[in-house]
Amino acid sequence: MISAGRCMFAGCHPLVNYLFFGYVILVPVFFMYPVYLAVSFASALLYFIYLGRKKAARFGLCFVLPLMAVAALFNPAFNHKGATILFYFYYNPITLEAVVYGVFAALMIGGVILWFACYNAVMTSDKFIYLFGRIVPAMSLVISMALRFVPRYIAQVKRIAAARRGIGFDVSSGGFFSRVRSGGEILSVIVTWALENGIETGDSMLARGYGLPGRTAYSNYRFDSRDKALFIGFAALIGASLACIFAGAVSVEYYIRFSMVSVQPFAGIAYVCHGAICLLPFALELREDALWRSSISKI
Repeated sequence: MISAGRCMFAGCHPLVNYLFFGYVILVPVFFMYPVYLAVSFASALLYFIYLGRKKAARFGLCFVLPLMAVAALFNPAFNHKGATILFYFYYNPITLEAVVYGVFAALMIGGVILWFACYNAVMTSDKFIYLFGRIVPAMSLVISMALRFVPRYIAQVKRIAAARRGIGFDVSSGGFFSRVRSGGEILSVIVTWALENGIETGDSMLARGYGLPGRTAYSNYRFDSRDKALFIGFAALIGASLACIFAGAVSVEYYIRFSMVSVQPFAGIAYVCHGAICLLPFALELREDALWRSSISKI
């Protein structure tokens, strides 16, 4: 959907990329602190729009925001826990706690979706195999192939649909049964193409010696001084953020009554570290763009 293009963070070592995305995706899910969720969502939205430009903005407006709205409304409509009743809807109490939880759950869902979209643009399949190929070679290969084939299948479906549209068999026109028949024919073609592509992939892997003992793998990744600095910086910030969390400096209770506990100054340290982690890739891209424009202006 989006491409990293000339992206400074995508050019970093895969270990740095994976450390960052592991934190920004997992921490908001397991620790639903309101400040963490808001900062994570805002940072993900900024970085996602930076990577995808207009296409990313359309995706956010047409898919992510409506999904978040549905998630925010779903919880108070079906979950009536909480001590503060706002009003009754068809004899069902709508509580403040359920509304607050729904809002922050929507922020969590939207942030995770956007971070996964950024992950898909930055973490390519060869990076995944580089990191996990020696640890779990079979699983890493299967996951990498699945991540690679899904966008290829989508692109192939679009090409088949465009070709059929050119000869007058548009899947979006005609009656219901006509559209179903046209869609079934597209499905038949894509399944045949996928099976043929799988055979070709297997033959190619066999010809290149996959699975033979002593077979080496080429990688073009080097852990240079920039990667060391970023890795140490991320590790220090993540360690400080998690230490504040496990020390109880920040905590939240959504039910029965919504309450937040922030032990200063450690809560401030946790928020600053979390914000620095989430915003660092976007800040690096802005710095790289500024340096690029400066170098261009001097030519």
